[in-house]
Amino acid sequence: MISNATRRATLRSIHLIFSIPIIGYIYSPFAELPNYASVVRYIAFPAILLSGLWMYAGAFFAVIGVAVWLGANQLFGYGVAILSLAVLLVARKIWLVIRARQSKASA
Repeated sequence: MISNATRRATLRSIHLIFSIPIIGYIYSPFAELPNYASVVRYIAFPAILLSGLWMYAGAFFAVIGVAVWLGANQLFGYGVAILSLAVLLVARKIWLVIRARQSKASA
């Protein structure tokens, strides 16, 4: 079994390595943007989102978050994708509060 420290270090490394194409996308000349767009949109950003959500909320919500992001982005655009992630994180917080109240009430 992998220790938590090793898992965190691996996720941080993934997070940082996949941010390099985004930096290239931001600072590249305007004529070169189409070369970076699909890599950033479908590989780099979902990998960053997966590793970030995994570090923050766990593997379950990370996988759901990436699936929600890719689906909402493909079907409705960036605005709805960002809003859907915000709704997912609020739903996670509500779930944690309800679970904490239930465990407090049963104790």
